[in-house]
Amino acid sequence: MKISILTPTYNREKLLERLYKSILKNLNYGLEVEWLIMDDGSTDGTAKLIEKFINENKFDIQYYSQENKGKMVAINNLLPYSTGELIIECDSDDYFKQNAFLTIKNTCNELDENTYAMCYLKYDQNECNIGNLFKEKETTMFDLYFKQGEKGEKALVYNANIRKQYNYELEKDEKFVTEARMYHKMDLKYKIKCINEPIMICEYQEGGYSKNIIEVFKKYPKGYYEYFKEMFDRDLRGIYLKKRLYILKHYILFSYLTKKSFKESINNVKGVFNKVLVTIMYVPGMIITKRKFL
Repeated sequence: MKISILTPTYNREKLLERLYKSILKNLNYGLEVEWLIMDDGSTDGTAKLIEKFINENKFDIQYYSQENKGKMVAINNLLPYSTGELIIECDSDDYFKQNAFLTIKNTCNELDENTYAMCYLKYDQNECNIGNLFKEKETTMFDLYFKQGEKGEKALVYNANIRKQYNYELEKDEKFVTEARMYHKMDLKYKIKCINEPIMICEYQEGGYSKNIIEVFKKYPKGYYEYFKEMFDRDLRGIYLKKRLYILKHYILFSYLTKKSFKESINNVKGVFNKVLVTIMYVPGMIITKRKFL
């Protein structure tokens, strides 16, 4: 069994060695490994550092570069080069736990033609679970977060045959969109299977997307608008009221940030009940949004 690790990176020279060493510590568990790195226009010493890793010849490392287009384009561009039956996306500020590949090896037999990914826990640097334990063995990413109350990040190991059928959809000149937009498209045809074991450790960086989400919203609103608009295509029965309000609130937020008129915002909502809710929440939602984003 072969696993392809896809890493987009931008000026993360100081962090890449930690990820590299975590892969080295996982090489003795019987999985063949390739590490595909896309340098997204770094201006630090990233290229020289990766050249050093390659010259050590410990395992297969492939280095590519592109003009700065963002992590989603970087992953999209790496996908065709991957040759493993399994694919995992690992940001340069994340790294693997000591026995991560053993855990993957022992559980990846759960993957089948109806399963697009195995979903594992992510820990922070204090060895604390980011989010909750899984309640269901088989689910979708949509149900996991909108019906089962999940909040934190998870680590996905993809069935490569299915993952390669999908790309991150970006709007026009934008460089970022939530990964959930792709997950929800995959959810329509396939499931995920959940394992309450950690395989990855996460450290949020000051300059990263997660730490600067308000600025991300303002900079890349079109993709988020499409994401929340697409939510109304789904069957929203059974989701938590708090989550339904979350969808409505953010749809109104991104209607404002993309300069949609009231009429256009309402017309783009599917379902009479959803149209009524957006209409009721539109004015107070706009007032709150303007206060927060002006």
